[in-house]
Amino acid sequence: MTGLVKRVVALLYPDREWLQWVLDQVEPLWGRPERLLEGVLFASTDYYREIAPVLYRGFCSFPSLQSAEGLVLWKKTAIALERRSAVRRRVNIDPGYVDGARLVLASTKDHGHRVYLGGSVFAEVTLLFRKGRWCPLDYTYSDFRSGVYDAFLSDVRRDWCRQVKEVRQ
Repeated sequence: MTGLVKRVVALLYPDREWLQWVLDQVEPLWGRPERLLEGVLFASTDYYREIAPVLYRGFCSFPSLQSAEGLVLWKKTAIALERRSAVRRRVNIDPGYVDGARLVLASTKDHGHRVYLGGSVFAEVTLLFRKGRWCPLDYTYSDFRSGVYDAFLSDVRRDWCRQVKEVRQ
């Protein structure tokens, strides 16, 4: 099933109210989130301080398998949602996907380790799944490197494995 992935969204938000706002916005677009991780204090960089002085990381995954080709559109949709959040955005929304081998996230920022997809969107393999665990790469952000999201991502990966098996039958 090459190209079929589980859509995930990595979120930064200042409080539970803004998390709920994001979830309310994405549900009509991508469906009700299947899995949710919330409330992980985000303190690994001050890059996003324009959003709020204290931020939390969250993730959600969505029920059905999608084509990885949708990543550019997912990022453009996320950018539009960020702009709707306030004059100065109140959330950061990074869509991506999990499959059997990796976590990929979309970005509008170019770096040497990112691949240009078109439409000002780049893809980054943020973590690899090897020998039963999530492995960071040299450039992986410290919060992803810490392993705090690994259990959530492993659950999403198991969802992907189960759904791919169902599609193949």
